[in-house]
Amino acid sequence: MSGGIVTGHQGLGRASALARNWWVVALRGAFAITFGVIAFAWPGVTLSSLVLLFGAYMVVDGVFAIASGVRAAARHERWVALIAEGALDLVAGLIAFAMPILTIYAFVVLAGAWAVISGAMMLWAAIALHAAHRWLMAIGGLISVAWGVLLFVEPITGALVMTWWIGGYALFFGAALIALGLRLRGLRGVLV
Repeated sequence: MSGGIVTGHQGLGRASALARNWWVVALRGAFAITFGVIAFAWPGVTLSSLVLLFGAYMVVDGVFAIASGVRAAARHERWVALIAEGALDLVAGLIAFAMPILTIYAFVVLAGAWAVISGAMMLWAAIALHAAHRWLMAIGGLISVAWGVLLFVEPITGALVMTWWIGGYALFFGAALIALGLRLRGLRGVLV
């Protein structure tokens, strides 16, 4: 059947391929758990790695944006925005490499500003709504504002907590993938 709809027979074929390669799914889970453990054991290393990854991404993205701009200029198309974006990406990447602490601080401040603004908007919506359970929205807004303020007051602690959240996600995600891999291993003979 066309249009991306999987029929029963096609679905069994894909499930069979997953079952044959169960170890790949489980290995992904193991890597995720390893990352989660590292995030909890060495949050500073994890933060530094994320900053370096961000910096590398920004430099590569900047180079590609500038290359696209140069190609567009050669074809007499609009190129200024691509070159400007590429230059800003390069600057952001170089700042991340040269000043990783400043990059972490900027990220935490941005997350704090988002939390305060979105929390305030939730509070405003809770006040404007005339629904029976608007107090739940108000509590969510208050929690968001409080978290944002805490990030402003203690940005390093906020960065540490965010690292723990990422680590926790990786641990649960990894455990789910390992469980799926083991389940698929048990289905190898059934789906073939």
